[in-house]
Amino acid sequence: MTAAGWSNWAGTERVSPARVVAPSTTDGVAMAVKDAVRDGLAVKAIGSGHSFTGVAVAPGVQIRPDALNGVVSVDRESGLVTVEAGIPLHQLNPLLLRHGLAMEVLGDIDRQTIAGAISTGTHGSGRGFGTISTQVRGLELVLADGSVVTCSPDERPELFAAARTSLGALGVITKVTLQCVPLYALQVVDSPMPVAEVFERFDELFATYDHFEFFWFPHTDTALTRRFTRVPADTELKPMSRLTRTIDDKLVTNIGFEAMLRLGTRLPRAVPGITRFVTRAVSAREFTDHAPKVFASERNVRFREGEYAVPPAAAVDGLREIKRWIDRTGEKVSFPFEVRYVKADDISLSVAHDRDVVPISFHQYHRMPHETFFGACEDIFGAAGGRPHWGKMHRLDAAALRERYPRFDDFVALRDQLDPTGVFANPYLDRVLGPAPQSTSKA
Repeated sequence: MTAAGWSNWAGTERVSPARVVAPSTTDGVAMAVKDAVRDGLAVKAIGSGHSFTGVAVAPGVQIRPDALNGVVSVDRESGLVTVEAGIPLHQLNPLLLRHGLAMEVLGDIDRQTIAGAISTGTHGSGRGFGTISTQVRGLELVLADGSVVTCSPDERPELFAAARTSLGALGVITKVTLQCVPLYALQVVDSPMPVAEVFERFDELFATYDHFEFFWFPHTDTALTRRFTRVPADTELKPMSRLTRTIDDKLVTNIGFEAMLRLGTRLPRAVPGITRFVTRAVSAREFTDHAPKVFASERNVRFREGEYAVPPAAAVDGLREIKRWIDRTGEKVSFPFEVRYVKADDISLSVAHDRDVVPISFHQYHRMPHETFFGACEDIFGAAGGRPHWGKMHRLDAAALRERYPRFDDFVALRDQLDPTGVFANPYLDRVLGPAPQSTSKA
């Protein structure tokens, strides 16, 4: 973010908004929307800029969340917590911990705002756990006419079903009520495993642990597995030592990895060796700590990312097929696949709508070409029935997405009802949802 404009974390999207506002109240957001409509400008609220797509690009009025980061209420007995939409997860989690609470599940990055996380369908991993949006129990939004509404399972349920993962297309979220759970700890086992064994035991591994995921550099035969078991918060904690965290999470996977990838950019033939070295250098480890201190990892090396959520039965075959493509073409892939599991839900545009899914993330270092590799991943995982993550790079449009989401047309109809002129539109939303019916291309 600069004085001249805005860019997302990955540097894949840039824009110079016509106007930037940073309201500190819901009324301030409503006024910003009304002023934009008066001036014929589209409006987008941004989060932390961690989406790789143009979902938050604001050519018209950009609403920044910095001042909407307060805590409205905490009910420790019920676990219901209401916060303003701009609070980042890395600030929310310590606050919950002080109240003896935690979010039910988190992703592996905590830089997102709560509104940004739910709007794009952010998720963690666990056969018994859905996306972060499934933890939402109520929302406050500013609609295209500047009115303020609330929704929940009992109040405007149709809006609630759609707004929990809405891409910012229905309104500006200003408050979020979350169903939190009593604070818990995680017993963690990080260890390498032959990728052939992971594929063979795929269903068993995801069924055995509360949270399981693995990373696999496709030029290697080894998967780096993460196994988490949930235990009570008063379990004796054995956190990772500062030395281990410094070596593994800073020197190896950030500082050292960045240096090696810069070399790989100049000498692509070195990339397979680099990924094999990094796989061997990451140490096996076991520790126990409170959940918010475990789920998220530090990610400083910039990359491009796509992700498709495929049916569980198709995941291993898809990974084997993309491995054959890489071996056949000689494509150099500098980052690992990340493979997780998400429970089915009833949210209209959730990648897990009506079915369990295995999200497969594919990455490439930001200085290296990604287009051919990402295209192959989209072809293979898309043919397996995969749905792309809304905050990660993909090439699909409304016509293709309509076939993958049973309630796609219901969502678009609600969008057309609430925002017929495209106040909250932008080029990305026009592509993935289709233009609003009375849009005058303000986006």
